[in-house]
Amino acid sequence: MSAPSKPSFITFDRVSASTPEGRALFENLTLAIGAERVGLVGRNGSGKSTLLRLVAGQGEPSSGTISVSGRVGELAQSWPDDTISLAEALGVTAGLARLARLEAGHGSEEDMAEADWTLEHRIAETLANVDLPERDLTRTIKGFSGGERTRIAVARLWLEAPDILLLDEPTNNLDDAGRAAILVLIDAWRGAALVASHDRDLLEHVDRIVELTPVGVTVFGGGWSAFAAAREARRAAATDALDKAEGDLRRVKDQVQLQREMKQRKDAAGKAGRFAAGQSKMMLDFKQDRAEASQGAANRLADRQLSEANDALDKAKAKFEILVPLNVVAPSVGLPSQKVVLAFEDVTAEAGGRTLFGPLNFKVVGPERIHIAGRNGSGKSTLLRLITGDRPPAAGNIRRLDGRIAMLDQHADTLDPALTLLENMRIANPELDDNAAYAGLARFAFRNKKAHQVVATLSGGERLRAAMACLLAASEPPQLLLLDEPTNHLDIDSIEVIEEAMRSYDGALMVVSHDPAFVANVGCAREIRL
Repeated sequence: MSAPSKPSFITFDRVSASTPEGRALFENLTLAIGAERVGLVGRNGSGKSTLLRLVAGQGEPSSGTISVSGRVGELAQSWPDDTISLAEALGVTAGLARLARLEAGHGSEEDMAEADWTLEHRIAETLANVDLPERDLTRTIKGFSGGERTRIAVARLWLEAPDILLLDEPTNNLDDAGRAAILVLIDAWRGAALVASHDRDLLEHVDRIVELTPVGVTVFGGGWSAFAAAREARRAAATDALDKAEGDLRRVKDQVQLQREMKQRKDAAGKAGRFAAGQSKMMLDFKQDRAEASQGAANRLADRQLSEANDALDKAKAKFEILVPLNVVAPSVGLPSQKVVLAFEDVTAEAGGRTLFGPLNFKVVGPERIHIAGRNGSGKSTLLRLITGDRPPAAGNIRRLDGRIAMLDQHADTLDPALTLLENMRIANPELDDNAAYAGLARFAFRNKKAHQVVATLSGGERLRAAMACLLAASEPPQLLLLDEPTNHLDIDSIEVIEEAMRSYDGALMVVSHDPAFVANVGCAREIRL
């Protein structure tokens, strides 16, 4: 990647943004980005994509100003017309036509002035850099896989060499080769770059990280490791603040209760003494009025102290819930360590008249954790469907012991989006009574009113967590769980919650994922590569 043609920078001056409905996304962002790579992180809906669109000039902030110096390049997320040629997708059609005219002797003076005689070489080199050694530039992109199309988009950025780079979740749906192409692009970049991503490996390659949260915008120096360390410190501080606020409220309540009990005893003793001393009614009334006034002042003071302590606790809880991840623990599925839950014997899979893989032989024994790897189109999703029995093999035998197998994907298709969580739980597990259904949801942090949320209103991470809750609440929960790209389109906080749940799951796990951090964090110790 060549250096930008001129110095590039982005400046944000007290920038705020809101949704079309008026919900605040982030406020008062002040930041200057020069020749550096800046990662954007935050929960889904925090405003990451909105911020990128604002930089690209696709809208205006609610307040503040954004200044951009340099030509902006964006990674294409999709192709509206898949009938275009590879040359059109790369944006080189005009340049190649100009060279053809010149070589044929029909070029104009303008062609001569604008000609890039290195273009063909740069195209070949760039396609090789993104692991697409394609030579037929007339081929339509319809014939390329989703991951290959993303690599074509990366190649286009290489060829265009803009001054400022904007990337929105660039590694979603990419295989290892596609991810490698993105990392090469990031590492080679010499201008300003703004990257919104949940990919922790990619975020190790940035210079700074900006976190968007409801409690403010925070800038961290360094890549993911430095950010994660600072985040843990903030989480620890939020936990300590919550503990202190809870302790302060308990102390205030105890003090108020003690003062009121002492006042009651004092008043009772004083009243008895006054009557015994035969004081006049006027004097007794005076003393009673004074006591009541004193008690009123004491009550007002106590109410104010309680109110302040409750407010402090509410603020500490709100910050804790934003900064500290949910604690979820999967129930035991009772899988013996030596039990064979799945066996493939000379299994072959075919699609469209071609062999995808095979003959394949393996066993899954006890609570093993296996990563299913391979390039896009190699048959990973087909393998999962063979395991569940949704698709027969072309040849070979598959043994599923007890049939206690379930699959989860990024869409959580096992849930009915029109129903509440509780209704989905009862449909999935009709043997459960109300208490058991509520308990199954509570185990995955859906407590009280949250159990009555409609699934369609949940975020992607919440849906996946809810699907896990419904599957694992069964009287005979699955002993083999299949995960098909579970982290696609999830924010980092949601991914970490899923990781925690899977670490506590004591059954067997087979994972299709291009996220190496996720694969490592759920404990995959064996790999099946297709």
